[in-house]
Amino acid sequence: MKPSLVAALGAGVALPAFGLSLRYRSDMNAARARLAAVDRHVVSAECGLVEYAEQGGGEPVLVVHGIFHNCAGGLLSVRDLVPNRRVIAPSRFGYLGSSMPLDATPAHQADALAALLDALGIDRIDVICESAGATSALQLALRHPERVTHLAVLVGNLPGSPTAVVQPSFAKLLNRQLPLWVLRTVAPSMMVRLVAGLPKGFAMSREDARFVTEFIDGLFPVSPEGVDFDAFVSNAAVNDYHLEGISVPTLIVHTKDDQVASHDASQRAAERIPGARFVSLESGGHLMIGQTKIVRDELADFFAERSDRRAGRVAS
Repeated sequence: MKPSLVAALGAGVALPAFGLSLRYRSDMNAARARLAAVDRHVVSAECGLVEYAEQGGGEPVLVVHGIFHNCAGGLLSVRDLVPNRRVIAPSRFGYLGSSMPLDATPAHQADALAALLDALGIDRIDVICESAGATSALQLALRHPERVTHLAVLVGNLPGSPTAVVQPSFAKLLNRQLPLWVLRTVAPSMMVRLVAGLPKGFAMSREDARFVTEFIDGLFPVSPEGVDFDAFVSNAAVNDYHLEGISVPTLIVHTKDDQVASHDASQRAAERIPGARFVSLESGGHLMIGQTKIVRDELADFFAERSDRRAGRVAS
């Protein structure tokens, strides 16, 4: 092969690779800039550092984020769901500025959430958890029921869900920043389906598409310790929970077409939790796309209820 041809082939490979490298750096710089714009705080607890962010005013509500996200993602996930509330969103173990204890368990994470409430001077609080955040939020209700006024579980990781398993070891190779960025860059429609849990052919409005893009942007930078804790420890632990022992008012909401977590598992969990209310949504995938008003109204009604008035209501 002629040297000139070899050089041309080399340039043909090197130039696109260099372009991708520049784009990767640019995207990660943008991700760090987005995080820098969020007012984050850190408190010390027995488990180490607990990072959190806040937005809004009014009665406080604690938001427990899902896998890959963090305190900023927690704020984003409920941005249109709880108006006129002071949203407090911690980063769970291993995410961003929160420590990863050597013996981390969902029970320890629940204790860390209680410690955050202590540091903020909050005795009792409404709690919203999403996806993988359900595992530690349920533990908070089990271990510290006196701290939880109401518990709302949105598209949660619950016993029997396909998410409630220990991931195969090769998942560590895929659940990292570079592979996820490559997927998002090279196959964005596939990334949307995987993250948003939408069935093929699901039609989104432009506003919905913007939210999904913002949600995916919020996955970066990736916190590998937190992701591994969820994938290999926390998610599967929920299968051993004594849900019948939960005594706090509980609302569980799930979409029928969620391609990530299980609608049926959520319904079964609601049947096991005394007095729990189950709300079944026809569509919307894992991010409950197009269901904002319904979920917002359900949360408002649920949080307005007194615990002595809940009477085993189940909705579908």
